[in-house]
Amino acid sequence: MNIKPLADRVLISPTPAEEVTAAGIIIPDSAKEKPLKGTVVATGNGTKDEEMVVKVGDQVLFGKYAGSEFDLDGEKYLIMRQSDVLAILEK
Repeated sequence: MNIKPLADRVLISPTPAEEVTAAGIIIPDSAKEKPLKGTVVATGNGTKDEEMVVKVGDQVLFGKYAGSEFDLDGEKYLIMRQSDVLAILEK
């Protein structure tokens, strides 16, 4: 299934949270830190007031509580406004 975000929205595949173990204790999913970076999977066309700066394939940083999370075909995605993206990571 393909998703095409509307207006100034961006679809992001979050980087998986690192599984940290302390002294052999496995941290449950509910206690893991929410990822703050990910890869742009799709973008909208922008609005007349705001052109799209991010593009598909960009590695981005976003706020801890930014966007709406949902599952599609067993994978987690976030959809948010471009203004919720804090930075583009360049190599």
